[in-house]
Amino acid sequence: MNPNETPDPNFPEKADIEAKDVPPAQVEYHVEEFKISGDELLAKIRELIEEANVRRILIKNAEGQTLIEIPLGVGVAAGVLGAALFPVLAAVGAIGALVAKLTIVVERTLRDDS
Repeated sequence: MNPNETPDPNFPEKADIEAKDVPPAQVEYHVEEFKISGDELLAKIRELIEEANVRRILIKNAEGQTLIEIPLGVGVAAGVLGAALFPVLAAVGAIGALVAKLTIVVERTLRDDS
């Protein structure tokens, strides 16, 4: 706002606008599980990262303990995503080399367009 302008009393200041005034997006999630061996892990993770609707990936050991959680932004460009996830992919490769039986839990978004 220009210092010489007077504020409009009918227009709320930024501090007056709360998040509750904005309706939340209607998003549903679908969860899938894949049982794979350690040597297949990196290829499967790369495949899942390229899919547009994958929101989050969990890698669990045979006992069900989460070894790593990979949050993904939906609709992020593949080049940017690949560069940002390079350290994560290195960790995934190490996990695959050390653990024989794994479960991948994939959380996908299903948008409600109604």
